[in-house]
Amino acid sequence: MDNNIRATMEIIETTEIKELKKDNLRIRICDSRCTLGMDAAQTATQVINQLLTQKKEINILFAAAPSQNEFLAVLQKQDLPWQRIHALHMDEYVGLKSDAPQRFGNFLKEHIFDSVPFKSVNYLFKEKATPEEICNAYERILQEHPLDIIFMGIGENGHIAFNDPHVACFDDPQWVKIVSLDEVCRMQQVHDGCFSHIDEVPQQAVTVTIPVMLKATYIFCMVPGKPKAKAVKDTLYGPVSTDCPASILRTHPHATLYCDLDSASLLPI
Repeated sequence: MDNNIRATMEIIETTEIKELKKDNLRIRICDSRCTLGMDAAQTATQVINQLLTQKKEINILFAAAPSQNEFLAVLQKQDLPWQRIHALHMDEYVGLKSDAPQRFGNFLKEHIFDSVPFKSVNYLFKEKATPEEICNAYERILQEHPLDIIFMGIGENGHIAFNDPHVACFDDPQWVKIVSLDEVCRMQQVHDGCFSHIDEVPQQAVTVTIPVMLKATYIFCMVPGKPKAKAVKDTLYGPVSTDCPASILRTHPHATLYCDLDSASLLPI
């Protein structure tokens, strides 16, 4: 089995980074989380500058998670024309107070949105709005700002954004939708230190759907850490299926998966 898997992947070795390819998806395996963050941020900077030679402004969708910490720390230090970039974020809990530190919008505000002068910052939240109203309003924002780049991760259950396996749909007609979160997803928030107990984790969220994400020109997917090892293996070696929603990244023409040695520990390399 491992020999068959290895035969489907092109392997290019460098000193600190090993590069593979599975279907259309590039995989870069870095020696540490720090190297991962630097490698992804440097390439992202090149892509942003390239796109801005072709377009007046671009639109970037951000994920909020500890897996993004090293990447965001390096990215915000890059000399980029931030005033030409519209920032968006991909998912948010339902039911938390606006100032709750666990809110993904508040995470992004702290880790990058308040650190650089974006052209605009578009939060997937609206005070006193219903989840349905939030989804409708954000669909209009996405239509006005078609995605050029996505910075994202993969959940322990293989989710992308909050598209858990039981709600993921590769041909979803909705742009933004209300979802229930499965137990693996909710426990991940405890593992990440965002909540002290699963009972504190909201059971619903709003999320950008998978077809909208796949329309982005470039996807950068940063996935460090041992808890993500099985999700990484399933993403690369399982069928392209909503059983592991991240597997759909293998069909995207310009997607790159960034791993460290821990998250790549189940790969036969």
